[in-house]
Amino acid sequence: MDEGTATQVPPGLTTTRAPFIEAAQASGTLYIHQPYELYSEANHEAWSRLYARMHDRWERYGNRRYLEGLALLELDPQRVPRLEEVNRFLQPRTGFKARAVSGYVPAYLFFDCLRRREFPTTITVRDGRTLDYLPEPDIFHDIAGHVPMHTDPAFAEALVRFGEFARNAAGRVAAMTDHDERLRRVTSIIKALARFFWFSVEFGLMRENGRLKVYGSGLLSSYGEIEHSVESPEVQRFPFQLEWVINQSFEIDHYQPLLFVVEGFDHLFELVGELEKWMMKGRLDNVAPGEPAVSALDLESFLEAGGPVVDSASPSPVPEP
Repeated sequence: MDEGTATQVPPGLTTTRAPFIEAAQASGTLYIHQPYELYSEANHEAWSRLYARMHDRWERYGNRRYLEGLALLELDPQRVPRLEEVNRFLQPRTGFKARAVSGYVPAYLFFDCLRRREFPTTITVRDGRTLDYLPEPDIFHDIAGHVPMHTDPAFAEALVRFGEFARNAAGRVAAMTDHDERLRRVTSIIKALARFFWFSVEFGLMRENGRLKVYGSGLLSSYGEIEHSVESPEVQRFPFQLEWVINQSFEIDHYQPLLFVVEGFDHLFELVGELEKWMMKGRLDNVAPGEPAVSALDLESFLEAGGPVVDSASPSPVPEP
């Protein structure tokens, strides 16, 4: 949607109740601008309350690189962030930038954005009356949960490698002539990739100086679960094992009972590389059934993207901090 369109819709950018977003979705517009003037005082208040209550928990449970990134971004605790200001601090560090979207981004498009060092970012804010209920990602999850990690070069390289994986996966299945087998294999590969991403970027734990710390954005944006993930005896925590993770289903509507621990972001980068090697050898073609479900949109995005397989062994160049 263009800048003028924003002036023609009612104010308010609340999750599931944002006329601007509804209009963009109705027109089929995925990549949008952030109409900052549409944020209501209720939206800013919701952001402020979310930020204030998470601060102490970030200090206690967040990993060091996350805390450094949060300080670098200089987010305003009282006002919803402007993406152009976030990018002014973020892009010189790792080349990444937040890019506003109107809603769900099909799987291949999402990972290809990461390859291009763009992070699809939701611009709506959850309802201030139900801060702990999140029917879909919001700007607090995306900016406060994800983006501080994007200031770290090693973590940023891991994200880019996810995108390279997706491109090579699409190229690999594109060469298949049996349509049904192609669908079956790409479904299995997407499921493996989604599980890996869930148990790392979204709900990952890491060792830092002998202590357990959080780096997953789903945990870093959840007031209750960030503490639960580290402290609760009800959570099973195991070293990140690729063969386990790609076959492990998960559910999204409750606290996670099983989490995996990496040794650092260099370790995470190596694991994504190993995942890609497994994919190229066919070891992701028959992962265990179960959640997550693979939607028709996700399937279509990979099938339409099929192209030549490229070598991603060497990381993309990163601007010097």
